[in-house]
Amino acid sequence: MMQSLYTSSTGMLSMQTQIDTTANNIANVNTMGYKKSRAEFADLMYKVMTYAGTSTSDTTRSPTGVEVGLGVRPTAINKIFSEGSLKQTENPLDMAITGKGFFKIQLPSGAEAYTRNGSFKIDQNGTLVNSDGYTIIPEVVIPEDAVNISVGADGIVSVTQAGQAQSTQVGQISLTNFINPAGLHAMGDNLFSETDSSGQPVEGTPGINGLGTVRQGFVELSNVQLVVELTDLITAQRAYDANSKVITTSDEMLSTTNSLKR
Repeated sequence: MMQSLYTSSTGMLSMQTQIDTTANNIANVNTMGYKKSRAEFADLMYKVMTYAGTSTSDTTRSPTGVEVGLGVRPTAINKIFSEGSLKQTENPLDMAITGKGFFKIQLPSGAEAYTRNGSFKIDQNGTLVNSDGYTIIPEVVIPEDAVNISVGADGIVSVTQAGQAQSTQVGQISLTNFINPAGLHAMGDNLFSETDSSGQPVEGTPGINGLGTVRQGFVELSNVQLVVELTDLITAQRAYDANSKVITTSDEMLSTTNSLKR
């Protein structure tokens, strides 16, 4: 059986992974805080017919060997944590991170998750929560009579209450960073969780020790560039087509061999 049939099938499967990854990026082009993914590939082992350096005579050696590749495989789908564009919303509860870091969220199970989506709301108790009602950590409670909410670049949350001229600090938003953000587990809902590969979370005040700063009244958009994704989609489609052509050609060659007569 011709090896090219199996080799090309690995190419088609790999390009399917590429297309699936690109499709997810395009689907999330308008998802706040979304970080695009990139599929990475590596060639498979080689069938060695002749090793480089094999003697061709008493005094000469082959400068190159004869090695036939056996295809390709996906090695990783890497999250790219470059910053997305900021969009001004004029909503005092919207916050964007300029620089490194994540907002920390507490899940209903008590576990902690991390997000770049700073579109926050206030629940029935005045607590700052995300769109699913999960509480931001450290907890921030906005008084019921607050008439103005201010969030500084350092994460300090202050409010002006009815009948008062001076603002009052009601909380401090902290940021969390990881030595390897690409190692975080994407949970969906714009949330990530810690893994052994991401490293331990390092929490701190915005603007200190390499952490980014907080921008009130802005949200971070997806870092997907639609033109790049469409170009990758076309490239993957052509590569998929080319691999299918190889399978067709190999099949025709086998058919010709089978039709040979003595």
